[in-house]
Amino acid sequence: MALATHNFSTDNHGWAELLPKRSVTKSLIGDHRAPWVVVGAGVTGLSAARRLAAHNPNDQIILLDARKLGQGASGRNSGYAVAISQFSGVFDNDQEQNYRRVNRINTQGLDLLRQQVSDLGIDCQWQEDGFYHTAADEKSLQEYDNFKDHLQRLGYDHTLLSQDELTERLGTSLYKSGVHVHKGVLLQPAALVHGLGDNLPANITLYENSPVLKIHQGEPVILELENGKITADKVILATNYEAPKLGFIKRYIIGSTLSGSFTRQLTVDELSSLGALKEWGVLSLHSGGATVRLTKDNRFSLRNTAEYHGAALMSDTLLSKRRAIHRAAFEKRFPQLAHVPFELSWSGVEGISQNFTNFFGQQTSNIYLAGGYNGSGVTRGTAFGAALADYACNVSSKLVEDCLASAPATWIPPRPFLDIGAFFKVKMRFIGVGLDR
Repeated sequence: MALATHNFSTDNHGWAELLPKRSVTKSLIGDHRAPWVVVGAGVTGLSAARRLAAHNPNDQIILLDARKLGQGASGRNSGYAVAISQFSGVFDNDQEQNYRRVNRINTQGLDLLRQQVSDLGIDCQWQEDGFYHTAADEKSLQEYDNFKDHLQRLGYDHTLLSQDELTERLGTSLYKSGVHVHKGVLLQPAALVHGLGDNLPANITLYENSPVLKIHQGEPVILELENGKITADKVILATNYEAPKLGFIKRYIIGSTLSGSFTRQLTVDELSSLGALKEWGVLSLHSGGATVRLTKDNRFSLRNTAEYHGAALMSDTLLSKRRAIHRAAFEKRFPQLAHVPFELSWSGVEGISQNFTNFFGQQTSNIYLAGGYNGSGVTRGTAFGAALADYACNVSSKLVEDCLASAPATWIPPRPFLDIGAFFKVKMRFIGVGLDR
C-alpha cells in the first residue's frame, strides 16, 4: 500500500522546547528482520512496545517514529491525563455501561502511566489532583448541570464550586460554575514521552526520524523506509490520525489542528495576584472552550482554537494570527497579567472519528491498530497500546475486552466532501462558546 504523502509536519514550537536538549536516536538505515515492529512512538506505541517486550523478552522489537520523540501528538497536547471523561448531553441510562467502560480504560491507562513514571523516575511535572471543569456562558452552564448529574449517578468523587470559590482557587472571576473532578493528572507531555522513550527495555530499539513510506501486506509484512526496509512477522500501528497515510482506517478518522500559547515564567509578585492554588488545569465544559493551565514551572498554557487543516500543523504565519486569539482569551481571564508576554506558541493535531469512537483491533492476520482518542490520548492511548500488545500476543484481559467493545466508526465520505465535512464538523465545536473561548 502506497503512502499518499511523505509529509510528517513538525516544527520547533511546543512543550519539547521547554525541556533540556536530548540526544536523538539514529534513523533506520539498511535491511532489518524482526519479529515485531511498532510504528509510532507516541504514548500508544511506547505502551505497546513496552508490553510486547514483557511478553516476549527474547524477541527483538523495533520501534519507529517519523519525527523526533515528543514532536507528535503525544508531546503536543495540553498535558491532561484524564481518568473521568465528560460525556456531553443529559445522562442516557442506555449508555451507562459504555460510560463506565470508557472510564475504566482511562483509569487503567492512568494506573499504567503512574507505575512507569514512578519506576523509571521520570520528571514530567506529575501533579495528581484532578481538573476543574468550568462554565462561563449559557451553553457550558447547561453542560455543567449535565456533567454534575453524570458524576453523581456514576459515583465519581467531585466537588461543586461556585463562582466565588473558583475565583479564590484560580484567580479569575470569568467562570460562573465549576466541578473539581478529583481523579486525573497534569503533566508535561513532552517530558513524559522523552522519559518513556529514553528508558526502554533492552530488547526494544527506537529509531527516530524514520517514517514508514509503504507497507506491503502479507506474511511476513514488509515496511519500506527512505533508507531501509524491515521484514516483520507482526506489526502494531500506533500512528493515530496518520494511519490513513499507510492505507488503514481511510475515511474513518480526521485530524483536527489545535493551537495554544505559553507565557514566560511568572514572577513571585505575578503569582501572588492569582488564587490560592499554585498549579491547576481547567477544561471548559463547552467542547470548543479554552483549555487553561497554570503549570508547575509557573507558566500559563492556554489552548482555544481547533480547525481542519488536513491533519497538518499550522504555518508560522497562521500560528501568529491564532496567537492574537490566545492573547484575547488570556487577558479576559487574567487582566492583572495583561503585561505578561507569551514566550511560545504551538499547534498540534488530535485524531477524531465521525462518531467519537476509538479504533482497536486486528486489521489483517498480522497487523494490529489502535487510535482515534478524540482528545483523551494520554491515558486512553496508553491503555489501548498495552491492550493491543496483549491482544496481538493472545493474552486475554478485561482491558482487552473493554477496548474491543468500542463502537464501530462511521464512514467519512471521500474528498472533496471529506474536506468540507471535516471543516464544518470541527467548526461546529464553537457554536455557543461565548465567554468560554
